[in-house]
Amino acid sequence: MEQDRRSVRRRMVLGRTGLEVNRMGFGGIPIQRVPENEAVETVLHAVNCGIDFIDTARAYTTSERRIGLALQQTDKKVALASKSQVRTADGIRREIEASLENLQRDRLDLYQCHYVKDEADYAQVISPDGALQGLVRARQEGLIGHIGITSHSLDLIDRALDDELFDTVMICFSFLESAAENKIIPKALEKNIGVIAMKPFSGGVLAEARLCLKYVLSHPGILVIPGVESITLFDANWQVFQGSFQLSESEQQEIGDIRRQYDKAFCRRCDYCQPCSEEIPIQLILGMRYAIQRFGDAILQKEWMQSGIENARRCSECGECMERCPYELPIPDMIRRNLRWLDEDYQSG
Repeated sequence: MEQDRRSVRRRMVLGRTGLEVNRMGFGGIPIQRVPENEAVETVLHAVNCGIDFIDTARAYTTSERRIGLALQQTDKKVALASKSQVRTADGIRREIEASLENLQRDRLDLYQCHYVKDEADYAQVISPDGALQGLVRARQEGLIGHIGITSHSLDLIDRALDDELFDTVMICFSFLESAAENKIIPKALEKNIGVIAMKPFSGGVLAEARLCLKYVLSHPGILVIPGVESITLFDANWQVFQGSFQLSESEQQEIGDIRRQYDKAFCRRCDYCQPCSEEIPIQLILGMRYAIQRFGDAILQKEWMQSGIENARRCSECGECMERCPYELPIPDMIRRNLRWLDEDYQSG
């Protein structure tokens, strides 16, 4: 009987999309940093084990293509989601076409406006010639099934939930970034808008699959998409998914201890510290080492990363960001430590 109850909890319907999937999907970021054959093998293994929802993005370099290659080797049904940071209707149409070609599909189940940062960004997305209009047209033509939005800002997601223009929202959610459980998740579920939880390992800060995944999965009705680049890492996650999601008293204590450890050392990506007078992308710099870990060395060649690092080197330590940070993080010190890590530890090999 207990096994039957756990089995029911492992399946879900993703809000008003009607997509019925396992509550653990597959995140497509890490597979871009390993050899292609290893990436394809990992995706195919995951699907053969039971993964039936895969999320990727145009920004994830080779991820779409590798997922497409893997899915050509199986006839198992998989819901596919991709996303783009392009904000115009015509532009996102071209992005959809590129995604379809890479993934070797005639239709994608979900396409999302990727990383919508703030109100100005959101206004562009929903403008008459914005990305949302392009997605609506693509849905009418049968190129995509449903429309979603992703953001690191819970305030922005809250606005999107009020507007009810999107079928799904993708949020950061882990036991280090748990604020969404108080308002966003209940509000989305009440409105029958699907919730996709990204970064259950807090963007690579955490490594304990048992604690990270059980915490997120213990919140019913949400889909979690951990990203992995190897069969070994996937199997560790899948083993957790096969068990009970109920956290024991000792596991809750472990989580409490880790939270205290990272309380003043972890950026929650809320961006309340912005704007910075030196135009430093603070959350990017504070999460730099984990971004490199997930995306690989190539991220350091991106113009926006190079620009962000150069701006960070000019930090005047004025302290305005600290005054705005709700978590009272020592942001200038954290910026300095991350730059020192980049120069002395990472770059030196």
